[in-house]
Amino acid sequence: MKVSTRGRYALRLMLELALHYGEGDNLTLKSIATSQKISIKYLEQIITPISRAGYVKSVRGAQGGYRLAGPPEDYTVGMILRLTEGSLSPVACVDEANGGCDRIDDCITFEIWEEMRDAINQVVDNITLKDLVDKYYQKKH
Repeated sequence: MKVSTRGRYALRLMLELALHYGEGDNLTLKSIATSQKISIKYLEQIITPISRAGYVKSVRGAQGGYRLAGPPEDYTVGMILRLTEGSLSPVACVDEANGGCDRIDDCITFEIWEEMRDAINQVVDNITLKDLVDKYYQKKH
């Protein structure tokens, strides 16, 4: 499984919002783009599905911008990546949304793909934005 630029940038966008959670200010896409060194045009494309999913709140006007809809501990890396990437399964046959595989009984490699999917999900579903914020401040100091 390879995470696309879209997925990586979505995670960085959400991390930037998490870093400023609770400060009361909204962040503009321009400020996020500058801080994260991401094209504002790219962020405009990424913020739409994130906003539609209810992960962020947007405010229009002079004091407008974006902020997390909930606390950073409510968002996992897995949630963000699945929103932007779709399935995190390494192959289609172990993707539940794909309907599975008709060769399960005969396929020797099925269990490998299943273990890989489970391992990926275990990692990304157990790291929250709060964990990333904590790591950010540990690395900075």
